[in-house]
Amino acid sequence: MSFSIDKISQFINTYYLNPIRGDEGYNIVNTFTWAMVLGICIFGVFRLLEKLEVKLTPRFIVSVLPFVLAGSSLRVLEDSPAGIFQPPYSYLLITPNIYFLVFAITVGCLWISIQLHKAGLVKDFHLTFAGFGIIWFFINLIVLLYLENIVALYVPLFVLVAGTGLTLTFYLVARHFKSSIFTDPLNLSILMAHLMDASSTYIGIDKLGYFEKHVVPSYLIDLTGTALVMYPLKLIIFIGVIYVLDTQFEDDERSLNLKELIKMVILILGLSPATRNTVRMMLGI
Repeated sequence: MSFSIDKISQFINTYYLNPIRGDEGYNIVNTFTWAMVLGICIFGVFRLLEKLEVKLTPRFIVSVLPFVLAGSSLRVLEDSPAGIFQPPYSYLLITPNIYFLVFAITVGCLWISIQLHKAGLVKDFHLTFAGFGIIWFFINLIVLLYLENIVALYVPLFVLVAGTGLTLTFYLVARHFKSSIFTDPLNLSILMAHLMDASSTYIGIDKLGYFEKHVVPSYLIDLTGTALVMYPLKLIIFIGVIYVLDTQFEDDERSLNLKELIKMVILILGLSPATRNTVRMMLGI
């Protein structure tokens, strides 16, 4: 019995706890596990938003984005050599824990915003909700700029120009072929977020000596010898997933809300690492 417990303890430490303690990134086991947890959480969030009577409109999705920027900049604060956060508190700011922390804060701000709206103190809870995220993001940014120096301003410029330019090119091609799916604003926003992530990965690995922590991208980068592989990888995944989402869901309101939630999650999964990578490289962290 003690042998089994020791084996289980060793397994948990090797594949789950040590990667968090040492910020070592991902392995096959924890990648699969976190993917399963994410799937379960999506349905949990869906039920929560239904209870809060929040509809997954483009307006709501936009109001969530400042919290993505805030969470990503908070992650950079943990990366900072200034050492603001020390163990065990720093473990809360390492993936996947930081996602739960940011989610809890985001839901709290959403609930407060809705209550203020119901009390008649604000006209639009979306603006109040987004305002909380913007304030949080700017506080993080101010602290980062106080602690660190900007050493590579060209990095955010490259990431924005490359991401925007490639998305515009994709849009023009999709419009030429009269594809309503791939000219949809939300779908294009998802593509742009992931192309920005690909751009930050490319410049970080190929030009600045950083390394990839995710299992599949790391394997493909090692296989091809360049992080440029991230561009076709993102496009292939994006085209496939978006096509399935926009053609296989039912037309009832509940199904459409679930589809929009999944799209919002995909958008966050692109924008979050793109923001963190870009800010880190800009500050030389």
